[in-house]
Amino acid sequence: HTKYLENAFEGEFTAKSISLAFYSGLFAYGGWNYLNFVTGELKDPYKNLPRAIWIGLPLVTCVYVLVNIAYFAVVPSTELLASPAVAVTFSTLMLGPKVVWCMPIFVALSVFGSVNGNLFTSARFFAMGSHEGQLPEIIGMINTRRCTPVPALLLTCFMSLLMLTTSDIYVLINYLSFAQWLWTGIVILGLLIMRKTKPDLHRPIRVNLICPLVFLLCSVFLTVMPMFAEPFETGMVLLIMLAGFPVYLVFFYKPKRNVPGEETFNSKITKMLQKLLEVVTPDEKFS
Repeated sequence: HTKYLENAFEGEFTAKSISLAFYSGLFAYGGWNYLNFVTGELKDPYKNLPRAIWIGLPLVTCVYVLVNIAYFAVVPSTELLASPAVAVTFSTLMLGPKVVWCMPIFVALSVFGSVNGNLFTSARFFAMGSHEGQLPEIIGMINTRRCTPVPALLLTCFMSLLMLTTSDIYVLINYLSFAQWLWTGIVILGLLIMRKTKPDLHRPIRVNLICPLVFLLCSVFLTVMPMFAEPFETGMVLLIMLAGFPVYLVFFYKPKRNVPGEETFNSKITKMLQKLLEVVTPDEKFS
């Protein structure tokens, strides 16, 4: 995110540079919420989920902060801004040119671990949307032998390959971050409303009301500021998200008519993909 801090070094703080620096910086911590997607596969989630969050977040935050402090302490600001790979520049100054080859390997291993975590959790996210009737039924099915959500994994792979059509990683980060913080804010707002309107719901994991309120304010800031700094980019993100609305109305929202013996186009496609991918619904697998 040092690319967008160049104006800050020169004393030129603008709404655009600040918002983009926030997005790029927070992207490094973007995995904090992915554990919630696999709560159904955790052992004793009410105990282990908060424990994993309280242990993992401070640990990762300390490591990231210390790494960035090391970068700023060793690499001059001019070289930091001009470097295409800050970690390689840092290792060159600290370890010398003979050992600098190890840094790209460590970076590749870190990226591989991040991708593995994203694939593991994002696929469950799509599968849960299918179980709630918001995506095609085939997306929520699991493999008959390995119990993995193969259709959801293939969808995640396809979406990832689609994002590779652009080589500008910062555009992808900005698009993803705006959509992520927009919906995160909406979810937190919904939870606060439910806490007021449905106070008697079972809540096994409780937090102080100050935490979601502060988090909601941060989400509003990270959503509203880019609208003024980058209106075209944020407008495109909104259009992309709204493009799924008519598809949902046509294929999922309309009333279902159960005609005995009639096979719809969706059911034919679902059966064909089931045979091809060897998948069934979780209920069929474990019944």
